Amino acid sequence: MKVAINKCWGGFGLSHKAIMRYAELAGLKLYPFIDTRDKDGRINFHKFAPYTGQKDAFIIHYSTQPLNSEGKYEEDTYWSYREIERNDPILIQVIEEMGDEANGEHAKLVIREIPDDVKYEIDEYDGQESIHEVHRSW
Repeated sequence: MKVAINKCWGGFGLSHKAIMRYAELAGLKLYPFIDTRDKDGRINFHKFAPYTGQKDAFIIHYSTQPLNSEGKYEEDTYWSYREIERNDPILIQVIEEMGDEANGEHAKLVIREIPDDVKYEIDEYDGQESIHEVHRSW
């Protein structure tokens, strides 16, 4: 079985391009949006605008529905790549296909192969991850 992990300090993360490729392969329509900024450039965390590739985007959010007429999204439509299982075949395909382009801002994603019958857990220290076989502990 193939498992995706992060091998640098910072944490597991997918690029916007990788997220949209994952959605395409999974048959999922995603609507990306960002927090807006006020006239002084401060981030307004409760007002959103469609993401159009802004380089200064603070955080890109994803929804399975477009923003409503008030520029808001319904909580139950929020989508996060963090919910994807690390052995998801589509995730693995995206990372293998895109290479470094799949990396989020502070990530270096790699694929590790482990035996199919192993129950595993991902251990993380300051964002750097390793895979361990699950065992009992008290």
